[in-house]
Amino acid sequence: MVITMLVLKIIYGGFFCFAGIMHIVKPNFFKHFIPDFLPKKLVNYVVGILEFSVGFGLFFQDTIKLASLGIIILLVIFLPIHIWDVTKKRPAIGSKKVAIARIPLQFLLLYGIYFVYINS
Repeated sequence: MVITMLVLKIIYGGFFCFAGIMHIVKPNFFKHFIPDFLPKKLVNYVVGILEFSVGFGLFFQDTIKLASLGIIILLVIFLPIHIWDVTKKRPAIGSKKVAIARIPLQFLLLYGIYFVYINS
């Protein structure tokens, strides 16, 4: 269990830190995920900072619970965006198949980080 938790924290922490950095470094990649009625630059940078922060929080014992809860909240918020992306003629992620596959992956990610949350 200890090794599983460590591996999950490293995977999620690394993934969310990397995604957060990429929101800042390559904002154009993410602009198609953000609905047109929202201020794209602002949303992109705020999400990047949030993703980096919660990912980084998984590396410290005192903040694991809060960081994992933050990731759960972000994944729940992102789920409708991923569903909306599937309905677009040309999904932001690329192909329809990848966009569809991302939906169950979102639930798998939620399960994994919930596991971290309840065991921290």
